Amino acid sequence: MSEKRPQRGEGCSSDDLRPRKLPSFKRVVLDALNLHRFQQLTGPVLEPLIRRVVKEEVDLALRKYSTNMKRNCVTNTHCSESRTLQFLNAISIPVFTGTRIEGEGCNNLAVALFDAHTRKVVSCGPESSGKVEIVVLEGDFDGDEGDNWTSEDFKNNIVREREGKKSLLTGDTFVILKDGIAPIEDISLTDNSSWTRSRKFRLGARLIENTGGARVKEAKSEAFVVRDHRGELYKKHHPPSLSDEVWRLEKIGKDGAFHKRLRKERVNTVQDFLCLLFLDPTRLRSILGSGMPPKMWDVMVEHARTCVLDKKLYLYDASQSQQQNGVVFNLVGQVMGTFSNGQYISADNLSEPQKAGSPYLLTLLVNVA
Repeated sequence: MSEKRPQRGEGCSSDDLRPRKLPSFKRVVLDALNLHRFQQLTGPVLEPLIRRVVKEEVDLALRKYSTNMKRNCVTNTHCSESRTLQFLNAISIPVFTGTRIEGEGCNNLAVALFDAHTRKVVSCGPESSGKVEIVVLEGDFDGDEGDNWTSEDFKNNIVREREGKKSLLTGDTFVILKDGIAPIEDISLTDNSSWTRSRKFRLGARLIENTGGARVKEAKSEAFVVRDHRGELYKKHHPPSLSDEVWRLEKIGKDGAFHKRLRKERVNTVQDFLCLLFLDPTRLRSILGSGMPPKMWDVMVEHARTCVLDKKLYLYDASQSQQQNGVVFNLVGQVMGTFSNGQYISADNLSEPQKAGSPYLLTLLVNVA
């Protein structure tokens, strides 16, 4: 059945049936003109403002995105790094210009390629025979999170020679890994570190021929000061030798007050100093005077005691008997023990009065030396 058409008055109001009145042409024109005027007035003000706000928001969003991407890249890079270069020994200090840089214990410096996971030297594979460049780094170079840095960070912290100066680093600036290890036998610096921002240098090492593809993390040493070579003329010796002048000991400056006092008393060498220290420490202390505090005295004496002596021993026998009973001492008058009735007793088993020595010992010691 077809729907029943609504009769007049059913299902619709009188407003719906009334014909709509269209706006006049004049009103349409006036509205258009007003809108145009509004756009002309507000356009020069609002448009730049809107553009600036939009630009700032877009730039902020891009920066946040770039920062997050960089963090993700660094994290992924560090996670993927399975190889790292490291120096095998610390640098022996002090370091002077023109002098070969050595490792601790007078050993050659060495750099090695390590596996970051197993912490063992990588002795096989193409990277274990790669070419390594040794460079100078800023003393304050460090990663954002300690030992984490990018290759770009490492590159930006390389120190170049000053204008008009010769190459800052000379010698074995390029070494070849063999089974993952490369000794650095001859390398030295030509300039001091006082002109850098930290007044210190570091040595760095980077792999420049990497056939493996993945990044090999660079190595960096501890920071150290480099002094001019002329300072070596006044440096202390560690350990000192018996023939060294006495000012080579710590706390005794060359031609300083303590040096002059010792020289006046004919204490000219480290051997003279040690002899007086073991035979008559009270006199030695009085020569130096009250101007030397106890802490300085302790440092000086401890340094002197590091002097390496030969193993030759001497016997002092005041009785001149055939049994040769007497005191056993070394080259600087240190009592090592006694010899009695054919038996040697070490100083560790002697009482303090027995260790005190004898005034005749000094005369004998001078004759032996």
